Amino acid sequence: MLDGWARRKLDPALGRTGAALAHRGISADAVTFAAFGIGIAAAAAAAWGWFLFALVLMLASRLGDGLDGAVAGHTRRTDRGGFLDITLDFAFYGAFPFGFVLYDPIANGLAGAALLLAFYVNGASFLAFAIMAEKRGMASTARGPKSLFFTTGLAEATETIAAFALMCLFPAWFPVIAWTFAGVTAYTTVSRLVLAWRTID
Repeated sequence: MLDGWARRKLDPALGRTGAALAHRGISADAVTFAAFGIGIAAAAAAAWGWFLFALVLMLASRLGDGLDGAVAGHTRRTDRGGFLDITLDFAFYGAFPFGFVLYDPIANGLAGAALLLAFYVNGASFLAFAIMAEKRGMASTARGPKSLFFTTGLAEATETIAAFALMCLFPAWFPVIAWTFAGVTAYTTVSRLVLAWRTID
């Protein structure tokens, strides 16, 4: 829901940085892998209870996730890059709350499992819709140039980052935040199912 607003704020700076990295011969795939590695480090920091450090790493990782597309825009966009980007994004989105489950399985286990279930189903609906849209030649630029059809919803990257930031700032409230965001994610999945029902036969 907020990704469009966030893109308008960040795209100019990301574009300049992406151009500079491309000029130095750094590939978009390298940025994707680096962002993912930082994201896994953020999940590990959460598992150890270093929540403010996890917050810093998580934000750096997500900036890197936006930066790879900017680098690709100044070099060459590839389907391989798009595949890596979405796959490693989903891996990070699962790993980060899992870090909180590892930190305190008793307090955080059930809520973390619910959030991961919501992410799993939402991711499946996102990718399934993208496949069907590709088969029908549908296109969308709602979130800028993408390698696959990108459906919008209530729970997008910006909202997910905000939820993860709240988990880091208020770790004792992880169960409440996780259950709440699981509900928001489930609503996004339902809205995508309704969209698919109306547009795909």
